Amino acid sequence: MDFELTEELKMLKDMAYKFAVAEFTPISKDCDEHEKYTPEIRKKAAQNGLVGAWIPEEYGGAGAGILGNAIITEELSKVDMGIGLNVVAATFGSESIYQYGSEDQKQTYLPRICSGEWLSAGAFTEADAGTDVAGYRTRAVKDGDDYVINGNKMFITNGTNCHFMVAQCITNPDQKRHGSFSLIIIPADAKGVTREKIRGKLGIRASDTAVITLEDVRVPQSNLVGKEGRGFIQLMHFFDTTRVMVAAQGLGLSEACLETSIKYCKERTAFGTALGNYQLTQKKLAEMAIMIEALRGLAYKSAWLIDVGRPDYHLAAMAKFYSGQTAVFCANNAVELHGGYGYIDEYSVQKWYRDAKILELYEGTKEAEIMTIGRTLQAK
Repeated sequence: MDFELTEELKMLKDMAYKFAVAEFTPISKDCDEHEKYTPEIRKKAAQNGLVGAWIPEEYGGAGAGILGNAIITEELSKVDMGIGLNVVAATFGSESIYQYGSEDQKQTYLPRICSGEWLSAGAFTEADAGTDVAGYRTRAVKDGDDYVINGNKMFITNGTNCHFMVAQCITNPDQKRHGSFSLIIIPADAKGVTREKIRGKLGIRASDTAVITLEDVRVPQSNLVGKEGRGFIQLMHFFDTTRVMVAAQGLGLSEACLETSIKYCKERTAFGTALGNYQLTQKKLAEMAIMIEALRGLAYKSAWLIDVGRPDYHLAAMAKFYSGQTAVFCANNAVELHGGYGYIDEYSVQKWYRDAKILELYEGTKEAEIMTIGRTLQAK
């Protein structure tokens, strides 16, 4: 086994981190405090090949694969997970277009996302249906050559800034639950689309999150992604892939917590010696480092397996689950090691503490990942 990154991936890793330090650091605190989305950063990132890096070159991407995208996500998340999400999730929802869309759909949407011109959203979650994706209520009814769509979507990333969304809708209500859904592309400026920004989030406050209302929204049936009635399976495949990105977010944030804590513990003195000389301090740092190394193995391996055509989606679920655990653990330890300073906004660890919790909630709760892993183990 060779765990060494290629020279191309090493260069990508270095470039992504330097980009984040240069572009995120000056605005990070202001974006967090005032919940500012960062379109200008997304466009700059696109010019550097950091948006949609997993997308093949024939559709405008960098062709870096899922592993390359995970590495970008990791490095951006070391600096600001919210602003980083604006870059790596600019394609959110479009994964299904790449996986199941027509050639015309791929050529229409993917290059414009990679160039920074357009922004995508995945309109999946509803007020009463999050992890239980089969509980969606949004309906798409055929009328001539169109679908007429009615429903409400909740917690939609990129919701108020996106140019289009890929929405999960009930198209075949007479079929069994898992066969009743379809994914449909909806232009964000279509008549009947109302978008409202959600404010007051605990963390990742630079990321745009919205409530979307769909009232008699009319789109052509050619906007169907893949086959009608296959939306549930398509969405499961979508999440199986994007969970790797979430794992990489947790990896980057955890690494930042450890690096900052080591620096602080070497400089801060207590009772006449450096804080890092105490065994309890060393225990906290050591446990953080161990968990980070384990998470890196899970995240990189699950990404690499997708790239080589041997996806292991229960491994991706493990990576996503462990990402949340690791990030919350490392952020909590970082705050504790910084003491009172960790509780004020002079130090970034308080922000990382707030950001970390979302990793246990979105792209499937930690409980959902346990169920996915548990069912897979028993099916063997």
